[in-house]
Amino acid sequence: MSAPSLTVSPGSPPPRWEVRVPGSKSITNRALLLAGVADGSSRLRNPLIADDTEVMAAALRALGASVVLEQTPDGGTAWSVGGLAGPPTGTASLWCGQAGTVGRFLVPMLAAGAGRFNVDADPQLRRRPLGPVLDALAVQGARIEGHAFPLVVQAAGLSGGEVGVDASISSQFLSGLLMAAPFARRATTLRFGELVSRPYLRLTLDGMRAFGAAVSTRERALSVEPLRYRAAELEIEPDASTASYFLASAAVTGTTVRLPGLSLARTAQGDVEIVAHLERMGCTVRDGSDGVELTGPARLRGVTVDMGNSSDVFMTLACVAPFADGPTTIEGIGHVRVKESDRLAATAENLRRLGIAVEEGADHLRIEPGDPHAARLPTYDDHRIAMSFSLIGTHVPVELEDPAVVSKTCPPFFDLWRLTGARVS
Repeated sequence: MSAPSLTVSPGSPPPRWEVRVPGSKSITNRALLLAGVADGSSRLRNPLIADDTEVMAAALRALGASVVLEQTPDGGTAWSVGGLAGPPTGTASLWCGQAGTVGRFLVPMLAAGAGRFNVDADPQLRRRPLGPVLDALAVQGARIEGHAFPLVVQAAGLSGGEVGVDASISSQFLSGLLMAAPFARRATTLRFGELVSRPYLRLTLDGMRAFGAAVSTRERALSVEPLRYRAAELEIEPDASTASYFLASAAVTGTTVRLPGLSLARTAQGDVEIVAHLERMGCTVRDGSDGVELTGPARLRGVTVDMGNSSDVFMTLACVAPFADGPTTIEGIGHVRVKESDRLAATAENLRRLGIAVEEGADHLRIEPGDPHAARLPTYDDHRIAMSFSLIGTHVPVELEDPAVVSKTCPPFFDLWRLTGARVS
């Protein structure tokens, strides 16, 4: 039996259009976890409501926190979170789904508490690396049974002190350890060498500071004193990763899109880096108080870019590349091979299915310009593959297998995609 599919095909793109992108997954899940262990009641306005954030909310409820979704007077939503006033205690069985931001953030927080916690995840997350987190926790005296999900955390607190962290595969390892560090018995200094996706670390630091933590930062080290988080009220800004697809759609159709609520000047989300790459390809950008606006050119230019700090959106740029006037090379993306899928290989394979010439290296893609042809494309159980290759559907029909994978981070994606003028059926 063939997999369920959905077809995205060219329509009539409006000259100017607007889309309100849902809240940032990265900010929402950091804020949920910190609110869940804070002292008092927090309020998170306009959060992302999607599989990954629902999994975090469910885990916090299982640990005893109150997490209630409410409607706001302006028609939006908010999560009201009654915190635990400290790290988790007791016993619980917890499910992380496919969410790296749940599994890699939750395990250190559990280890900082007291009790026995069974933690499991979807097979996709079971395959993703976790060793650097477990190694750094073991140095602090944590007792954890298992080397990947499923795990049993026999929590008796963390010692703190000097801890080395391998953040060369994912910055999530460092972020998870950092958020748990204030609950250690003494000050904690996390030392690291190579760091990928560095802007995500700033999201963690901003979140911790919003909940009352003071983090001392040096070039290759972060230090945190013991403390208790206090409740906070936060507005969650639109998700820059999700925004990338709509910005890129304007780029490849020569139209103008406005994204209310997303400010290039104010955001700490690293994936807005794609805007600078699209500018180099010929797009024009206006960043105002009412949101960011991008206009696509008559003809896109090929570029060479390093996307090591914004690798979640390299696939977006890869799907813009065929419509440029010359080759595009995307470098610094070797670590994406251990994401939800081997994203580098999956992107290369799907472009080839479309008739586009691609050179695939260990940590780069070189994409030749060309005229893609209609094709049926696998999505590899990866939400970002499904969303990225919807871009091709603005020019030729693409049939996407298992389109429901977008619910991981943007359940209404295909409804919103119709705003680009593309047909979705």
